[in-house]
Amino acid sequence: MLYHAPYRYLDLTNTSKLGPVQPGEATVVGIVYEVNKRIARRPGRKQLTITEVTLVDGTGTLIGVWFNQPWVEKSYRKGQTLAFSGDIKYRSGLKQIIQPFVEKIVDDPDTEAASEAGAAECVQSSTDSGHMGKILPVHSTTEGLSVGWLRRLIAAAVDDYAQVSEYLPAAITKARALAPYSWALHKLHFPAHLEEAHLARRRLAYGELLDLQLLMARRRHRMTRETAGHTHIALGPKHQALGENLPFSLTKDQEQAVAEILDDMAAPYPMQRLLLGDVGTGKTVVAAYALAVAADSEGQAAMMAPTEVLAQQYAKKLGPLFDDINLKWGLLTGSTPKDERALLLEQLKLGEVQVLFGTHALLESDVQFKQMTLAIVDEQHRFGVQQRKTLHSKGEAADVLVMSATPIPRTLTLTAFGDLAASYLRARPIAGAGITTKKITFSKIAQAYDAVHAAVKTGHQAYIVCALVDESSKVEAQSAVQTMEELAVGEFSNCKVEVLTGRMRPAEKARIMERFRAGEIDILVSTTVIEVGVDVHNATLMMVLDADRYGLAQLHQLRGRVGRGQHSGEVWLVSDSFSEAANERFAALLETDDGFRLAELDLEQRGAGELLGNRQSGVANLKVADLAKDEDLIEAARKDAFELIANDPQLQADELSLLKMRIEALEGKFDTWKIAG
Repeated sequence: MLYHAPYRYLDLTNTSKLGPVQPGEATVVGIVYEVNKRIARRPGRKQLTITEVTLVDGTGTLIGVWFNQPWVEKSYRKGQTLAFSGDIKYRSGLKQIIQPFVEKIVDDPDTEAASEAGAAECVQSSTDSGHMGKILPVHSTTEGLSVGWLRRLIAAAVDDYAQVSEYLPAAITKARALAPYSWALHKLHFPAHLEEAHLARRRLAYGELLDLQLLMARRRHRMTRETAGHTHIALGPKHQALGENLPFSLTKDQEQAVAEILDDMAAPYPMQRLLLGDVGTGKTVVAAYALAVAADSEGQAAMMAPTEVLAQQYAKKLGPLFDDINLKWGLLTGSTPKDERALLLEQLKLGEVQVLFGTHALLESDVQFKQMTLAIVDEQHRFGVQQRKTLHSKGEAADVLVMSATPIPRTLTLTAFGDLAASYLRARPIAGAGITTKKITFSKIAQAYDAVHAAVKTGHQAYIVCALVDESSKVEAQSAVQTMEELAVGEFSNCKVEVLTGRMRPAEKARIMERFRAGEIDILVSTTVIEVGVDVHNATLMMVLDADRYGLAQLHQLRGRVGRGQHSGEVWLVSDSFSEAANERFAALLETDDGFRLAELDLEQRGAGELLGNRQSGVANLKVADLAKDEDLIEAARKDAFELIANDPQLQADELSLLKMRIEALEGKFDTWKIAG
């Protein structure tokens, strides 16, 4: 409860009269004059419930408006004194706040007959309520738990338990100008002014981030300084032959990433590195150099993908290159025939297969290497901690390279992957002809259909992406199966239309993708199974139906499936959503194709929780720190943590005793040392 930070504050020390208040963020206090609910009927769409609560105070009027929240009508009644906080706007000549935050100041049924003339007097009387003139914390709650009740519980928790000892060394609190720990726990919830709330939040956020960075620093110290690894040969014959046989030159980013990876692999301790690259920046060829180095060093390597489509693409892209340099490789997936699988596993155990591509099938207990010295995990966020750990455990102290085509903001990289060194790929080896992104509503979907017809007519292909596999009575969204069936006999009856979903058997998915690559399918209706690993240069157009149901990063990944070759791509985002968050995502996609910039915007919109995913399942959740806003604190905490561990790996100094107890308790609770990168 002490760390259940308010998500906002209601500043009743600075309220505005309803008459003079101007558009913008403000807090106002008034008496409820009336509560109205009405139904707005919209042709072709669900009806809209609109609830309006009108406040008066003797100087003016303001209306709070709620959409599709009928419970509001019974929550407030005439005569109550309420505080509204939010963004005031003029609509139809009236001052309104859409979805205001509401605090009940006075709940007096005797004032029900209050008139506008008497409203000012009633509001004045509310100063005796105990709320006026204070800053009230607003905590997130759940069903059955009111804001006021939770506020009282937290007040009791603060009174009883916030008097705690400072655990940070004095040198850090002084250097970083941090408030005392106990003071911060109190002022986070009950500040006398908003500056106190800011200082309190800053102190607690730094503490959270330092905890996390110390966990990462201790783990990295153990992996890189206390564990003996494999010293790979960085410039062996297969590595050199690979460079000579490549039909293209590496970009500067790729050269830098290869150099960093090879330096790590040549070191006497295990590599722990993250390779981040936007769509089409060439992570696979960088990984190829690491695989060749492992083979040069008489080791074996595994490269694991989240989908069979992507694993097969490794084989198609890297297999011929490896054949040319006499590097023995294999492919293991769930659809590998039984006899072929048995032979492959025997060769792997004898060391005859030097590189094994595969999916989750690599994690099976009978998949045994003679000496695995390198593990590569692609699209790492699609695997759980235990899965990555299982792969890593197949080789003793193996080097680890994790890759992601989903750009991750620097703040999130430092926090979620603080124990990994990071390499970045931003430039695309093949720039492509570019992508045009458009946003339309379903009422204008004929425009997108015309674009699909035009693309097919010129010999190109198209994707139509749906949010669901099958129809659902609970979710309003297009399904892939139904859409394919309707389009195949309707709008695109003269085209070859097929469907691809994650529920299909691996062999069926592989067959459909192969036909699509060969140009035998004009239009592929699909779920997000095509999000990663699909590289068909002849596919130049994509429609994303119900685009509001996807995050920024996912829409960017989908968009990267077109415009990859010499032909320009078109992406049509189709949505009827009026959500402000969805419209912000669409605006960002129309504005830029920089994946790292979009990732930053995604972090700001969605927060870190969803983005951290399974990577952080062994690390404390951040409750106060904000990765989108606290870059300076993240940098400071990381610097301090790594300096502390470099100077005193066991935190033995007397001034670190409380900090050591705290970190060891976290390590014991979350078992971070056992989490494999």
